Amino acid sequence: MARNPKPTASEADGVTYRRARTWEIAFSQLNNGSAMIFYVLVGLMSYLQNAGYGIAVAVAGIILTVTRVFDGVIDPLVGLIIEKVRFRFGKLRFFMLAGWAIRSFAILMLFVWGSNGGLGAAFFIALYLVYIIGSSMNDIAGQMSGPVLTNDPRQRPTVQVWATVYAYLIPSIFTIVSTVVFLPRHGNEFTVGMLSETAITYVACSFVFQILACVGVARVDKPESFVHLGVTKKDAEVSVRDMWNVLAHNGAFLRYLISGASDKLAQVVKSQAVIGTLMWGILLGNMQLGTTLSLIAILPGIVFAIFGARYTGKHGSKAATVTWTWICIILAVVLAAFCLIVDLRSVLGSLPLTIVFFLVYLLLNGASMVVTVASGAMRADVIDYELDRSGKFLPATVTATYNFVDQIISSLGATLALGAVALIGFTTVMPQPTDSPNTAILLMTMLLFFGLPILGWVCTLFAMHGYKLNRGEMIAVQKRIADRKAEVKAEAPAESLA
Repeated sequence: MARNPKPTASEADGVTYRRARTWEIAFSQLNNGSAMIFYVLVGLMSYLQNAGYGIAVAVAGIILTVTRVFDGVIDPLVGLIIEKVRFRFGKLRFFMLAGWAIRSFAILMLFVWGSNGGLGAAFFIALYLVYIIGSSMNDIAGQMSGPVLTNDPRQRPTVQVWATVYAYLIPSIFTIVSTVVFLPRHGNEFTVGMLSETAITYVACSFVFQILACVGVARVDKPESFVHLGVTKKDAEVSVRDMWNVLAHNGAFLRYLISGASDKLAQVVKSQAVIGTLMWGILLGNMQLGTTLSLIAILPGIVFAIFGARYTGKHGSKAATVTWTWICIILAVVLAAFCLIVDLRSVLGSLPLTIVFFLVYLLLNGASMVVTVASGAMRADVIDYELDRSGKFLPATVTATYNFVDQIISSLGATLALGAVALIGFTTVMPQPTDSPNTAILLMTMLLFFGLPILGWVCTLFAMHGYKLNRGEMIAVQKRIADRKAEVKAEAPAESLA
């Protein structure tokens, strides 16, 4: 007896969805992979400031905080420019490549050409601001690719699967390169030479990823992919007022913003190189082995990400976020309790303790990946909801408005991390993997490594309580958009596509 094929999302929902090829999704999200390489370098900024520019640890945290606020302020301006600009060949590739070139120039100036030259804090701040401008251009354009490529609810989470895999796997691989290859060659110290060698290698690798990302978006990077539902050209113009309307009147966006910003603050703190040094180098006692094992723990998370995409496609981004956020909280509490009870220096020397630690760590990373996949799909849902609500397709505006608030809140990340290590005695020098563990280091590391993420997940649960874009509502949103597009095109085809 022949088996009936499973109906597609379009057949099941009664909506004609646009879909992308699998290789296009995989290649397009390599822009995120390229960005994550720079993210690893930014994590080393604290060491660069201290070793290459003579900036004190406490001052370094303040500089990174202030410049991150600038990052948030510049995002809306960049987003507005991207929305307004129209090229015959589209806009995604232009801003992705231009942003990459600017941020690469700034990184090479900071890490290679200007480091250890006595140029001081003013030079560092100026070049870091240039880096931020390039990052905003590249990141916003790259984050627009998902909503433009597909609106199929089953395929949309797949976009975030690739982005999530790159976001977790690529930083881990490149962190291993720096700690296993470069760091030992420089006496296991974060010296100027070590940082310079790392930066040159990383920038070259990011360029390869960037070119592949441009290939991935080439088919959809055209003017007709960015049309609005406004009937006239005047209605279709994007201004600062649209950003305010999104922030003030799109309730789904506000709840998504609270969820994402709270999680991002914890992520920024946890990802600081100095926190990794505390956890893996000082507490576990082996910086290289700890980093390698963290990669091994992430690899099975890819399976969780794939499962998360299926779960999100079936149940919706809200249901996936709430369910797996609860799982993250439970696992984080269990792992934190384990670390407080067991002597961490004995974990890597005991097979049973190693298995328990990394089994729970693996599950926590996997659950976090499911939440990240759902979050990416949620942003695309919010963009489509804004098109339904206001008649304007604003992927850059929604992304930039989110980034503005996100950067302002998460700007506290570097200050929290560096201020925390200063409280436990590291006021003039940075922690090194060769330092000895103590109770203060243990408690502070547990607070930053597990406590802040738990707090962020609790905020997510509160935000999702009133979020209304569930699976059923998004089907209704897509139907209204399709019907409205058909009506506008029939009534005034020339002006509606202006």
